[in-house]
Amino acid sequence: MAGMTRTLMGAGWLNGLTGVIIFSGSLPATKVALADLEPYFLTFSRASIAGILALCLMLSFRQKWPSSRQVYSIIVISLGVVIGFPLLTALAMQSSTSAHSVVFIGLLPLSTAIFAVIRAGERPRPIFWFFSLLGSVLIIGFMMISGILLSLQSDLLMLAAIGICGLGYAEGAKLSRQLGGWQVICWALVISMPLMLPAAFLTQPETYNTISLSGWLALGYVSVFSMLIGFIFWYRGLVQGGIAAVGQLQLLQPFIALMLCALLLNETVTPLMIAITAGIMACIIGSRRYA
Repeated sequence: MAGMTRTLMGAGWLNGLTGVIIFSGSLPATKVALADLEPYFLTFSRASIAGILALCLMLSFRQKWPSSRQVYSIIVISLGVVIGFPLLTALAMQSSTSAHSVVFIGLLPLSTAIFAVIRAGERPRPIFWFFSLLGSVLIIGFMMISGILLSLQSDLLMLAAIGICGLGYAEGAKLSRQLGGWQVICWALVISMPLMLPAAFLTQPETYNTISLSGWLALGYVSVFSMLIGFIFWYRGLVQGGIAAVGQLQLLQPFIALMLCALLLNETVTPLMIAITAGIMACIIGSRRYA
């Protein structure tokens, strides 16, 4: 039994890490897309595209309609990860760089862990909170030392995005225990489609001729990978390894994203970023052991 538990937890961390790697490209891709698209259209169109794909999956596998109580949870998930987080981060990055915004993602593990206690009934050990808080402190300290707390408006938008996303992660993982990970994100996308499709139509640009190839590719990434495929791995990982524990892997997301920013957007990666990353990894190891 113990061996099976360790195997399941190991699979959870592997799935969770895969999800984090996929999510790490979300904000850099969003920044690229914002060069050609308005944030509202970007948010609504990415949800619509992912929703159409999700609907095809649900019809292909003949999934049953969830219960009324499950629908309530799905609405919460939709507000958190389908609408709230994408829209708030897109608005935030209108007045900030992608490097500015991605560092805030390091606060997501703490937000996810808090909602794991509130919504999913998890009870991590006290020392787990020490490592989780330490990881968040390292992130905040990095932002202060680097002087990237520059825009109050974008910072507040990012903090709001972190809060609502943590709720969506915890609620989604909780429901995944009943429906399955891919079913949860698919239902969240399908239920939001009656709002997202008309909104995308109403906010579409006057012409699509001005959208560059990089803009289309970025929209495709956030639609297919960030909104759908990443969540399939992420929710599965949270269920297998524990919401609070696997959620700590998000501490790595800002630094993977910063590497992508350096490669795709020519933004600088400093030795301090590498040093903080080492500290973050130690926090992840500690939190995994005591979660």
